[in-house]
Amino acid sequence: MTEPYRVVALPGEGIGPEVVEASLKVLQHLAQIEGFSLVINYGLIGQPAFEKFGNFFPPQTAQICEGSDGILFGAVTKGGILELRQHFDFFINLRPVRPFETLLNKSSLQPQKIQGLDILFVRELVSGIYFGPSGRERDENGSYGYHTMKYYDWQISRIARVALQKAKERRGLLTLAHKENALPQIPWSRLVQEEAKHFPDIVVEPMLVDNLAMQLVREPKRFDVILAGNLFGDILSDIGGALVGSIGLLPSASINERGFGLYEAIHGTAPDIAGKGIANPLGTMGAVVLMLQQWGETNAATRLIQAIERVLALGYRTADLTPQGEEILVNTATLTELIIQQLSELALTNKE
Repeated sequence: MTEPYRVVALPGEGIGPEVVEASLKVLQHLAQIEGFSLVINYGLIGQPAFEKFGNFFPPQTAQICEGSDGILFGAVTKGGILELRQHFDFFINLRPVRPFETLLNKSSLQPQKIQGLDILFVRELVSGIYFGPSGRERDENGSYGYHTMKYYDWQISRIARVALQKAKERRGLLTLAHKENALPQIPWSRLVQEEAKHFPDIVVEPMLVDNLAMQLVREPKRFDVILAGNLFGDILSDIGGALVGSIGLLPSASINERGFGLYEAIHGTAPDIAGKGIANPLGTMGAVVLMLQQWGETNAATRLIQAIERVLALGYRTADLTPQGEEILVNTATLTELIIQQLSELALTNKE
């Protein structure tokens, strides 16, 4: 028997515990069907960790994560996530944006604008303005705050290689988000073009980030892989939520050079609906798909995608997808059970 996959669950705050627990139920059922085993451990991060240990990302949590095969993350308000990313050097952030066929009418754009859409955001995740020198000071003009966008050339080069490889595996177009007219000391374009010499078949398209944001809502299907720094990637990829119909649908994977990863939805804690049992777990379940793919469990990943698609095709919707007409409003628990049911039916179909 093969060794079990060791998963660390970090539910965090807000709706984090709800979507993580729903996704773990699905993952455990899928493991039974596919014949692999799991060991799941839980850790504290964010406000719950601070309340117990006085630290948003305590050493106890880091130790639990060490040696695991993946971290399934919920959400936090402010503290813990940046420290976690930096601790494990999760510099590669992958954010796929693909609409479900049955949810095309939920997009902020007309369905024909997004049908067939397939964008991969590659975001640098452990440097830039979120990690640069910052503070509060006072001078003769009054009190002020500052955050510094700082990038080493090698940090840009290494994420560029990842993005170029992803473009090579896809449709061969890499769009680079930059703002070099205002930030000329961080030469993303030059450094990416230097790495692109090793990928002669890839078309590299530098684009000012403000123009890129506009083009994402004008003509999203023109894009393939979008490479961005930490701040720009954070903001641009959230546009994907409007494209597909809800930010609750979008997953992400944060991976280091060893292939070890953190998997989460891109949404936040959503305190307005926390504890009500109505959160959309599909973003976190999509993150489970990315984790399975990283493990090489491609059959399991495909089966989970199929189960989700079948449930959506039957008309079931969570509140964020604003059910209309014959669509059926369901809560987190019901949607989870429906997906588990479809996984079982798919397994029976495959045996026949």
